[in-house]
Amino acid sequence: MKLNWKRAAVALVVVASMGASGQSITPKNAVPRKDETWWKHALIYEIYPRSFQDSNGDGVGDLNGITQRLDYLQKLGVDAIWIAPMYPSPQVDFGYDVSDYENVDPQYGTLKDFDRLEHEAEKRHIRIVLDMVLNHTSDKHAWFVQSASSQTNAKADWYVWNDGVSPGDVGVTAFQKRYVHTGPKGDVVPPNNWESYFGGSAWEWVPARGQFYYHKFYKQQPDLNWRNPAVERAMFAAMRFWLDRGVAGFRLDAITTLYEDPQLRSEKELDGTNAQGDPRLVDDKTSNLPEEHDVIRRMRQMVEKYPGNRVLIGETYLGNTHQLDEWYGGAKQDELQLPMDMFLGFGPGVKLSAEYFRRYISEAATELHGGQPLFVFDNHDNRRSIDRFGGGVHDIAIAKILATILLTTRATALTYYGAEIGMRTNTPTRKEDVKDPIGITGWPKEKGRDGERTPMQWTPGPQAGFSTNAQMWLPVAPDYTTVNVQTESGEPGSLLEWNEKLTALRRSNAALHDGELTMLDAGTNVLAYVRRVAGAQPVMVVMNINAAETTVPVNGTAKTLAASDAGVRVENGKVVLPAYASWVAEVR
Repeated sequence: MKLNWKRAAVALVVVASMGASGQSITPKNAVPRKDETWWKHALIYEIYPRSFQDSNGDGVGDLNGITQRLDYLQKLGVDAIWIAPMYPSPQVDFGYDVSDYENVDPQYGTLKDFDRLEHEAEKRHIRIVLDMVLNHTSDKHAWFVQSASSQTNAKADWYVWNDGVSPGDVGVTAFQKRYVHTGPKGDVVPPNNWESYFGGSAWEWVPARGQFYYHKFYKQQPDLNWRNPAVERAMFAAMRFWLDRGVAGFRLDAITTLYEDPQLRSEKELDGTNAQGDPRLVDDKTSNLPEEHDVIRRMRQMVEKYPGNRVLIGETYLGNTHQLDEWYGGAKQDELQLPMDMFLGFGPGVKLSAEYFRRYISEAATELHGGQPLFVFDNHDNRRSIDRFGGGVHDIAIAKILATILLTTRATALTYYGAEIGMRTNTPTRKEDVKDPIGITGWPKEKGRDGERTPMQWTPGPQAGFSTNAQMWLPVAPDYTTVNVQTESGEPGSLLEWNEKLTALRRSNAALHDGELTMLDAGTNVLAYVRRVAGAQPVMVVMNINAAETTVPVNGTAKTLAASDAGVRVENGKVVLPAYASWVAEVR
């Protein structure tokens, strides 16, 4: 079908152009969004602080290192940086086991260093978003130390504790019977079959209390009891500590797991075992419970008392777009402003396919009650997108397609350090080299997440410019001599240059900045849509998701704004796209 923007309403695969009211808007009726809320137009850049820049030569990245690299982030077009946990921590799970929510871990710096980072970022119009771990603390946190000491202390019910059950009780599974302990009333096992994400039972025995505590994640990460109002007050106070210091908001870690089934019922077992060798379970008793939404609404009310459009971003791995809509608050839009849409990048059956991308971009446009989509292809928990979507031949061109989707759709964009230069997953090949706890317990089926957390590749020089110390916390990937910021900067056709070009267009072009999105039916292997806003020329975005050259007819006059491949050409009323090429153009 011809890509005729004037007939875009006819060319819709689905109605994919929605206004805030939820009414469809065809291009001829397009109106400005008239909403400059910063996070609705933002590029948010995740930084894993251990791996971004080491400023003091100890082999570990730090806050002053981030400050040193702010000019690069500004040039890239970053609007906000999300910093993975930088709080004091025993680092069992590299910061996601927090022992103090109101300070900075000494290996990353000090509160003074954080204030300096925030001040320097503000000068460059870059906001700071912090990772907030609300589901659990470290077992070294003062709250848990006190809670674990007895059943009668002031924080005895700040965590999820249980006496356990007799090994002979009806319904006790073979899995539970692996974990027998002798309690005050004889032998006991965990109260149900719940499992830790890192392997084994999710219940850990504490002799001093004569009880088990629940941990969804590592055993050093005990789950807080959110059914206790005192816990909510304490965690909200920790968030206010940082809001008062000026942070722009929070990325909420594992936010769908705050509550557990109050009856502690076992979860349904599926066939087979997981990477840890444990039974596969349906986690409907430990994730996405209805009570979650009450606390999020209260959190939203608290955050909205601060000026500057502070934002709540959710780590929301969910089953479908309908469930994602619930985390916005549905029609009321009173919960998270930006729950992560994981479907494009990590969804079930995810693949490099125009049909696949078209489906989820369209669902985000039509099924979120006008909520602002947040698209993401990369993070610190998954193999890098260039490896997941690439096939080894056209990887850079494919990475440019992902960047095009991320930066030209009507969505807030979330990226991860190094994606803009094509950093790859560098998974350890030996168990003894693994640092990630899930890789240690799951080897060799589960090799952990070290591969996507290797140091940022800045230069072709020693340690890729990340550190002056050859003994880094993780080794630099071997391709750093060619895949690095210095080499790709100013290099025509590089992945970095493509990202910089798109972020500049995203800011300067009215249609890409504000326009509604209309999906076009352009054939099986072509993803295409139009962005249009009143008072500006429409912009058409076309991607050839195919290893063969594709020719696409275009009605009207086209002015190329950006082309990912030098072989893209417009001639005789058509655009010719080489394999996996992307094209962005104004159309008349």
